[in-house]
Amino acid sequence: MIYSVHGKLIAKQSELAVVECAGVGYACRTTRVTLSEIGSIGDEVILYTHLSVREDAAELFGFANMQELRCFEMLTSVSGVGPKAALAILSDLTADRFALVVASNDSKTLTKSKGIGVKTAQRIVLELKDKIAKENGNSDWSSLSESAVYRDDFALNDAMSALMVLGYSKEEVMPMLLQLDKEMSSEDMIKETLKQIGRRR
Repeated sequence: MIYSVHGKLIAKQSELAVVECAGVGYACRTTRVTLSEIGSIGDEVILYTHLSVREDAAELFGFANMQELRCFEMLTSVSGVGPKAALAILSDLTADRFALVVASNDSKTLTKSKGIGVKTAQRIVLELKDKIAKENGNSDWSSLSESAVYRDDFALNDAMSALMVLGYSKEEVMPMLLQLDKEMSSEDMIKETLKQIGRRR
């Protein structure tokens, strides 16, 4: 089994990275997230890999970090979720954000990825929530929520902080915040979340 490939990046295409190791180019199917992180053609890169062998094909999948690889492997363990669907989800969500979406029972966000229907999204949440909780050693997800928000989404972070100051818990507001347009300002996120809370009470 190929654990990883380490060498020069010689090609980048849509959902594909080719890494040359000892004169051999390894074509790794991957996510847009990994493609954005591994640098430019000619850079030295390392991809953590998963080898999928079927009757009609053998495919190598590569990821910029072990967390994304593990999420890919968990996704493909779910009935009805193949490599293509797993890549689609992890192209739209970082590994941290995916974990938080599952933790929050936010199957709606998963349906935004190409090829993921409502029933499939619900099955992913149902089958993976306990697995992710076990791996993180935290069944209530409080520590994960602290770190799994968009690392570069200051508006979302600000909105969550402000809502917590108002007395709301992360567990209560995070599913609502994750469903909002990430282009919204923190003020608009707060207003919309408060409206949703009001409608539920």
